[in-house]
Amino acid sequence: MARYTDSVCRQCRRENLKLFLKGDRCYSDKCAFDRRGYPPGQHGERRGRKPSDYGIQLREKQKVKRMYGLSEKQFHLFFSRADRQRGITGTNLLVLLERRLDNVAYRLGFANSRAQARQFVRHRHFLVNGKRVDIPSFIVKVGDTIEVREKSKKMQALQDSLDAVVRRGVPQWLELEKDGMKGVVKGFPLREDLTMPMQEQLIVELYSK
Repeated sequence: MARYTDSVCRQCRRENLKLFLKGDRCYSDKCAFDRRGYPPGQHGERRGRKPSDYGIQLREKQKVKRMYGLSEKQFHLFFSRADRQRGITGTNLLVLLERRLDNVAYRLGFANSRAQARQFVRHRHFLVNGKRVDIPSFIVKVGDTIEVREKSKKMQALQDSLDAVVRRGVPQWLELEKDGMKGVVKGFPLREDLTMPMQEQLIVELYSK
């Protein structure tokens, strides 16, 4: 599977939105998006052409895909799964993405970014209902308990992440027990719980062509 190896700050600048891909750095004055808030590349500052409807839909899909750190194939699989469920396809898609284990670990404050959370999951630092899970795309259910493995609780990176979680807060559909490094899924996220600017209907329109 192809991996993006360039600076992730370029992705924020390309989408014209701070995606918080680098954790605490995104809140500091070192953030590249704050310093250079225009698209990357030689002609980034001079781009003024009005995008087509397809271009707008594509940018929205790219933005959400990059926000959650997925490949094109992974993202399309999640969309297909959301399309088969009852309800609004776009909302189903966002809820499924939020229920990924790497995202839940990030939301609980066990990591500074989704990329770091994905690495922690792969290195088996987390337990789900008492069992090790090393699959970042694992979908959590209501009532699931996510906790840091006992041997991993002394990791400085985990402790630093928990100390910084106050800045962004823990969503209402999750409950964090900070001292025990444990979290519980109280319910599924509602659309209004997702505060990042996302127009999921544009993604549905793109894939419906």
